Amino acid sequence: MFNRISIDGFFAGPNGEIDWFIVDPELDKALHEMGQPDTDLPGTVLLGRVTYQLFESFWPKVAADPEAPEEARATAEELNRMTKVVFSKTLKEVSWQNTRLVKGNVTEEVSRLKQEKGSDILIFGSGTIVQQLTSEGLIDEYLLAVTPVVLGAGKPLFKGVKKLNFKLLETKNFKSGNVLLHYETEKRTPSSPAKRND
Repeated sequence: MFNRISIDGFFAGPNGEIDWFIVDPELDKALHEMGQPDTDLPGTVLLGRVTYQLFESFWPKVAADPEAPEEARATAEELNRMTKVVFSKTLKEVSWQNTRLVKGNVTEEVSRLKQEKGSDILIFGSGTIVQQLTSEGLIDEYLLAVTPVVLGAGKPLFKGVKKLNFKLLETKNFKSGNVLLHYETEKRTPSSPAKRND
């Protein structure tokens, strides 16, 4: 899962604003390098309606623009190749290549996808989906790009999610002030319950 968040944990402003994002070619390059698939198969990207509509209106144009930065164009071409699964009960159809629309249960579909052989499943943005899948323990790793801003109000990334523990795998700092945090979910086993020290 990848998302941009403010220091106080919001992925968007109260009305979905993302104008507080800091454009960062270094961050984009790092994400591109980290996102190389482990197999020759293109990965699968999960998107909610809002994120899909933003991506679909932007990335295909970047892929076709010879003046676009190299890293951005490479990302756009990868997204074009990848299988994209869009979760929405209101969209009638999807037009982006290699995209299919799912109107059913999100957790059931993702559980099924995780059983299939292939490369990683990625989630970009899509806060509501992240919250659902986090609550069900279906996200293994989190990439969070923390932007040096406090919004004070907005849409929290982990709204309604109960306490979770993460293992820090990697951090990257950028001149822009952005910090990329790479976490792995710590799995709690029945033999090692949480302890309380009174």
